[in-house]
Amino acid sequence: MFRPILKFTVRRLQPDKRRFPAPPAELTRRARFVGPLLLLALLLTGCGSTAGNRAQAASTGQEALQNKGSDTMVNLALAWAEAYRQVNPDLLIAVTGGGSGTGIAALINGTVDIANVSRQIKPDEIAAAEANGVEPVEFVVAIDALAVVVHPSNPIDKLTIDQLSDIFTGKITNWKELGGLDAPIVLLSRETNSGTHVYFLE
Repeated sequence: MFRPILKFTVRRLQPDKRRFPAPPAELTRRARFVGPLLLLALLLTGCGSTAGNRAQAASTGQEALQNKGSDTMVNLALAWAEAYRQVNPDLLIAVTGGGSGTGIAALINGTVDIANVSRQIKPDEIAAAEANGVEPVEFVVAIDALAVVVHPSNPIDKLTIDQLSDIFTGKITNWKELGGLDAPIVLLSRETNSGTHVYFLE
């Protein structure tokens, strides 16, 4: 089950907001992650400032950018941030997880510049952002896949999408209903604020 929806969602720059410095020209020659870093560079030059990064910039004398959201993307975002700082050390990039919903909420209330998400941003979230003066802009940056697994002792070796739907909506609660053992189905999944969880349920 592939999903091309690992995204950065960023605040669109307003005319009265300052810009972050553009990445140096040697970025395309020196960076290891050329494609992702070029995208990240675009995002860094297109984001406005937040209260958080203004405070951090004031205390350190450096530009600061806040990045928050999907736990699926946090390691990737950390790698990109570290690689970008090799060519632009004056920019501090704070990367944290917490889930796609957490990142989007932070983007809406203006406490982050970039939200990492692993699902589509919802219409009501877009409306809330726009009502708060934030215009979300999405960039697809990666494709990942979701897998469903069962315990090695479980004789069930295949499930249809419809069966999975019935399991996760509570219509099927025992493995015997699927031709397996007479045992209750115990589900383990991501936390509810996870974009992966939301995408899977949809």
